[in-house]
This record gives sequence, C-alpha cells and structure tokens, in this order.
Amino acid sequence: MSGTTAGPPDEGGEAPCFAHLLEASSPPLDPTVLAGMVRDLADAVIIADPDGTISFWNQAAERLFGWSEGEAVGRSLDLIIPERLRTRHWDGYQHVMETGHTDYGRRLLEVPALHRDGHTLSIAFTVTLLKPPGEQRPTAIAAVLRDDTGRREELLDLKDRVATLEAATAASVSPGDADPS
Repeated sequence: MSGTTAGPPDEGGEAPCFAHLLEASSPPLDPTVLAGMVRDLADAVIIADPDGTISFWNQAAERLFGWSEGEAVGRSLDLIIPERLRTRHWDGYQHVMETGHTDYGRRLLEVPALHRDGHTLSIAFTVTLLKPPGEQRPTAIAAVLRDDTGRREELLDLKDRVATLEAATAASVSPGDADPS
C-alpha cells in the first residue's frame, strides 16, 4: 500500500458533476438523451414560462406533488404554492423575469409547498433561468426540487431539544450558585 492517505469515505450527499459533458471539447450530446435524463431524474424538475405557467413536469414531480404531468402542465405554479406565500412568491418571480437575475441558481432555497392532497411539505430547490443566447430576459425558469420534509422535521426537533436542555440548565443554576471569584 502506498504512503498516501485516502480522503474521507464517500458518504453520498454530493451530486456528481456533469459539467465536463457540456465543455466544448466534449462530443455533443444527443438532445433526446438529455431530455430522457431530465425526465428520469430522481429529483423533480419543473419548468415554467414567464407568467408562471407550468410547461414541463417530470416523473419525480409527479411523485413529489401527487399531480400527473397531464394535470400539471398548463396550470399555474399556484398548484404547489401555499396560499399564504403566493404574494411573496409572485413578487420575487416577476422580479426575476424582469431582471434576468436570481440568487437561487447557486444557493439552495428551502420553502413549504403543497401536495395534491393538501398536506404541506418542505422542499429544497435551485433554479436555472432559460434565456436565448444574447438575451437578458428569461423565456422560462427551471427548478430542480426535492422533498426536504424529513430533514426539516429533524432540524426542528433538534432545536426543540436544545431549547429544552438550555432551559433545564438555566433552571438548575441559581444565582446563589455562581462562583464570585
């Protein structure tokens, strides 16, 4: 065995990088192969036009939200946006469509979403603005989403446990117990 140290074991969580597939030196990919990949991804992919009308909905989106592609395509994104968040969503959406800029292409956004049966789930996603070459304004926006409900519930549970422990610790230390030195 060589004297080099192996890096940490791969524990998953990091998406593989496919950027090399899009480099100029790589052979062009067949658009049908790319379309099949997007359709079959484990993460949901939703594409909407500048008005927020859904134009693409993959199989993972069907599993995540409970709406079939035929039911979702042609409908507003309101289909999955909780009513209390719609004004905020649409203000941001319109701003992005007007400016052609979003901070969420490189940053994960975590928000509540609606399932078909009415229950709320927590989703995490990034977006990509689809723009014609040389244009500033996008013609569509694509989101890659996943269910983050379990992780969000664990985080809230941990916060509750920490608060309980901090309260118990504070209660067990009375002002007279403090060491004056």
